[in-house]
Amino acid sequence: MISDNRLLDVVLFLAILLPSVVLHEVAHGWVAERLGDPTARHAGRITLNPLRHLDPFGSLVFPAVLAVAGQSVWGWARPVPVEPAHFRRPNEGMALVALAGPATNLLLALVVGRLSPLIDLRAAGGTAALGTGVYWEGLDVGIRTGALWGRVLFAVVLVNCALAVFNMLPIPPLDGSRLLPLVLPAGARKAFHKLAPYGFLVLFLLIVALPGSLAFVGTAVGWLLRVVI
Repeated sequence: MISDNRLLDVVLFLAILLPSVVLHEVAHGWVAERLGDPTARHAGRITLNPLRHLDPFGSLVFPAVLAVAGQSVWGWARPVPVEPAHFRRPNEGMALVALAGPATNLLLALVVGRLSPLIDLRAAGGTAALGTGVYWEGLDVGIRTGALWGRVLFAVVLVNCALAVFNMLPIPPLDGSRLLPLVLPAGARKAFHKLAPYGFLVLFLLIVALPGSLAFVGTAVGWLLRVVI
């Protein structure tokens, strides 16, 4: 974990995850509305009220298990309803709506990462550069303070980097799956849409039965962390 206080880190991660996934989903709805689809607005989903977006498993149970296990914290909220028929170019419109969520998480991580005392331990010469600060040993990134506010800033950057990366996986209903129709031929696109309802099952099997298959996600999160700081 970030430090020797695992319970505190888990609580911080969950506290940061909820508003992060809310902003992620609001961004989807806002962009869809800008492109001509009022579905999310009519469903009351363009709101910062977390109760409108909460997915008990994806927003709480799943990320809590990951945090306790010392892995990168991923999660999701209830998908914002979008009706592609409202877009002039449905596939392109859905792709833009999908990208809005990870882009929002990336922007938040970038702003906080640039304004906080986070450091790349590889470039700074290792943990000795931290002093009394805390670090994530598997990611080679730390922050030069052991204070609570430092842990909060670190959690904001880490959680939002993890959300940006995880949600770009091309597995329905994650956002990355919305980009595949742009490159798939018509026949493959239809087959992909038929398989989409089973995406969560595929994701669960990858995490539980083949956990090493997603190891590249943690690597990508570490790389992104060093980019944003």
